[in-house]
Amino acid sequence: MARKLRIQYKGAIYHVINRGNYRRDVFESVAAAQAFEAALIEACEIYGWRLHAHVVMRNHYHLALETPRANLVDGMHWLQSTFATRFNRLHQERGHLFQGRYQAILIEDAAALARVVDYIHLNPVRARVVSTEHLGGFRWSSLSRFVRGPRPKIFVAQDWLASKGWDDSATGMAAYLTYLVSLADDEEEQKSLGFEGLSKGWAIGTEGWRRAIAKDHAHLALNPGLDAKELNSLKSTRWSQVLEDELTRIGKTAENLSEEKFGASWKIDMAIRLRNEGASYTWIAKGLNMGKPSSVRAYLCLTNAAI
Repeated sequence: MARKLRIQYKGAIYHVINRGNYRRDVFESVAAAQAFEAALIEACEIYGWRLHAHVVMRNHYHLALETPRANLVDGMHWLQSTFATRFNRLHQERGHLFQGRYQAILIEDAAALARVVDYIHLNPVRARVVSTEHLGGFRWSSLSRFVRGPRPKIFVAQDWLASKGWDDSATGMAAYLTYLVSLADDEEEQKSLGFEGLSKGWAIGTEGWRRAIAKDHAHLALNPGLDAKELNSLKSTRWSQVLEDELTRIGKTAENLSEEKFGASWKIDMAIRLRNEGASYTWIAKGLNMGKPSSVRAYLCLTNAAI
């Protein structure tokens, strides 16, 4: 089966997540966790990745990584297949180790990256694997590397530390650990930072940036191999940009969408444009405030009949 398409570009940053097949505890042994970390470091060195954070839990892993050469797909294929081969050889097993398609959520900038790094580093506490006071000592996390060492060159912290006002030094890392311990006990602050959404969707960032990325990679929406949720999110972002562009072009505003009648001629014209872009009747009905999806279909059918 052909590999599924991903959004890739030079300098892209991702939150990568995957779980063991059938949610099995792939990393329950020290040997398995060590083998995965070793393969991860090798992958970063081979493909030139910058690793901002990682954590290995019993049945899944999280990575925050940057790809200077736009090679996420090749690198992830090498990482997962290499680790699976080594794991199966060690345990004398066969078959798929991971559940299949890994998540690769794009991250906009250092500020968004910092939230993802916090989320990754707090995973052991949120899962109640370790207590807050022992967070910095969790063995299978980049946090212990940053705080205690040793730290390979592929582990980088300057970007997300700088976004918080600290430099990449022993003093800066100590300040970060203090902040993280405080954040671990503050569920309201975690909520305000959007923790619940950092493992969902296809991109983490501002709406304008999401729309620009969706526009630049609109061709991926034609690929049937994309994950359904990722595909729908990508398409929706693209349609939102088309809607905004059309409103600007005809001198209308978002307020006009709610103020004017469902079957306004300019709304019908926009609905036609959006249908040509592949937007569903349901999305158009909601986006243009045109009532029910069946109403949109009726308006367009009447327009076609009149031509």
